[in-house]
Amino acid sequence: MQVIDENGNSVPNESSKRVVAGILAILLGQFGIHKFILGYTKEGMLLLGLTFLSYLLMCLIIGAFLLFVPIIIGVIEGIIYLTKTDEEFVYMYQTNKKSWF
Repeated sequence: MQVIDENGNSVPNESSKRVVAGILAILLGQFGIHKFILGYTKEGMLLLGLTFLSYLLMCLIIGAFLLFVPIIIGVIEGIIYLTKTDEEFVYMYQTNKKSWF
């Protein structure tokens, strides 16, 4: 797998984490596991914190709404990850570190 950046330079060959990150995003996206797999610690902690905050506020209506936000983010990101090719995924999410969508 040869990855070329926008300047035509060869990017070091990395193994793609696309399938693992995509499946984990769909199944466990609310916990940010897919973010930790890709090395995005701050974003993973944000999703995890939002999930725990929503569980704490579950007695209020806003808690139920907040619970769906990280789930929806995980499903959307999982679908995006799985629809990209390995080269696109490595370039976009592992090399250039695009953290959201």
